[in-house]
Amino acid sequence: MRESGIGAGAGAAGRGARGGDGGGVGSWDDGLIARRASEKVAAVPGSEPREVSEEDVLPALGGNFGGPLRSRLDALHELVGLSRTRVEGEALAEAGRVLDEAAARQRLSSRHTVIALAGATGSGKSTLFNALAGVPVSETGLRRPTTSAPIALSWSEGAAGLLDRLAVPSRLRRRPLAGGAADADLQGLVLVDLPDHDSAVTAHRDQVDRVLGLVDAVIWVVDPEKYADAALHERYLRPLAGHAEVTFVVLNQIDRLGTEAADLVLDDLRRLLDEDGVALGEHGEPGATVLAVSALSGEGVPELRELIGRFVQDRTAPERRLAADIDAAAHRLRPSYLADGRAGLDERARGDFTDRLALAVGAQAAGEAAERVWRRGAIRACGTPWLRLYRWYERLRFHGSTDPRLDSPAAENELTARQRVEQAVRIVADEASRGLPTPWAQAVREAAARGAEGLPEALDELTAGLGDPAARPPRPGWWPAAVLAQAVMTLLQIFGALWLVGQIVGVVQPGIIPPVLVMLGGIVGGPLVEWACEGAVKGPARRYGQEAERRLREAAAACGRARVLDPVAAELMRYREVREQYATVVGTRPSARVVGGLRSGASSRFGATRTGVRGR
Repeated sequence: MRESGIGAGAGAAGRGARGGDGGGVGSWDDGLIARRASEKVAAVPGSEPREVSEEDVLPALGGNFGGPLRSRLDALHELVGLSRTRVEGEALAEAGRVLDEAAARQRLSSRHTVIALAGATGSGKSTLFNALAGVPVSETGLRRPTTSAPIALSWSEGAAGLLDRLAVPSRLRRRPLAGGAADADLQGLVLVDLPDHDSAVTAHRDQVDRVLGLVDAVIWVVDPEKYADAALHERYLRPLAGHAEVTFVVLNQIDRLGTEAADLVLDDLRRLLDEDGVALGEHGEPGATVLAVSALSGEGVPELRELIGRFVQDRTAPERRLAADIDAAAHRLRPSYLADGRAGLDERARGDFTDRLALAVGAQAAGEAAERVWRRGAIRACGTPWLRLYRWYERLRFHGSTDPRLDSPAAENELTARQRVEQAVRIVADEASRGLPTPWAQAVREAAARGAEGLPEALDELTAGLGDPAARPPRPGWWPAAVLAQAVMTLLQIFGALWLVGQIVGVVQPGIIPPVLVMLGGIVGGPLVEWACEGAVKGPARRYGQEAERRLREAAAACGRARVLDPVAAELMRYREVREQYATVVGTRPSARVVGGLRSGASSRFGATRTGVRGR
């Protein structure tokens, strides 16, 4: 049968973060894609009902966890799925572990609170364990280490699953015989006595680390000699500072100190915890509970039992522990999701990319060449034959050829400048990835690089497909009339010249003025027609060149957008989605004390609050 709720989803997330088997895990490489796929499957009408496996859908997480915690679990689940191909390392694996542990804890009893009793060698941890139980349960003595395996004490039935999860063997599971069943305040408590965290036996330390990752809360037992031990603070208290709301710190063996000395040691312990970053539950603020007791004399033990009872009856320890685990996972993931500024491509960056591609394909040069060729063609068609003959001679003398297109630099820009294209892609990738976290900046650059692999060739094909706008410029409708007028001017010159020749040879009656006027009209009219055509052609030639440039620019922009900008935008969209999920994972937790104050009249020496010590 398929696991329901948080169990199936979190299990998949955890295995995905660790790069598990290639079967079921591979089906949800992208949480968004998998979610949409599952919705499509569910929407198919007339489909046969079947058993849905974990590989088919990603079930909603949260189970019995409600409110903000459930939303944070769902968001963390999505975050792991969306980030598998982008974010590598232990941080993502830690998030998967949190989801696994949340799934496991949700399936077990919510009526029980599991509290571990941890401490160093000789701290009196087992003695305090027996004092809380009211009967000798855990072995005490001078031989070290005394406790070699976790011993569990349960005040009510139904905690077998929790103890199985902690791998506490059946022979080490106890029930309090004296007053345990009648102690209503401790109903639901599962107290676990751990081996010494500084034991010389490596297996004992490994057991402590394993169990501390699974329990709902922990009571650290310290003594006046080892309360400042670096191993305790650096290995446990400082890394678990975010779990202050589910942490008790008990200074044991105060019977060995006087009242003033005990107060000094307690103040120094609070100072060390404050330096570790452990928030202290003082002045109404949520945080760790600091307490002084003597397990041998019983001093402070009733107050500790009262605090534990209120903590257990509150029944929020599993959720608070899980919320702290999520906070820790989110903190480790922070460098992978938080940018240093506004990330993305604005219109300016897109416009600059288009301009660089247009420059690479020579759009401006092609437009200018098309304008020049259009104007040259118009002038050549409308110019006088004598002027055209002179220009032909000049081109032949200077270029050795009569091809007028050699005057245009368009031939130099027929192929795409590869270096310019690569530079344009590199600049836009840097713009898009600026301020992004390292994994996502790398993903953006890779997407741009993949698109740039065939971009120069694609732009070359595009340019060739559009053709050379200067090859066959269009002819306006007034060109035939201008050509006819120029032909008339030429004929007038020829007619006037023939008229004069006829007068010289005596064929025509003498009269120099009429033929001179006719020939002069042709001579002056020809340049005037050419000048008028040159003025009339400026506007259409400019528009023709601009249109040629626009077509080439738009074609290059469309090619660059499809190959580079769209993949980059897709990566940025994915980052924005995971950023939203990460914001949900971080969330905000309501401020609530783990435990309240003590009974009126209790000594401040044993209380969770002490005046004059800075709260966090």
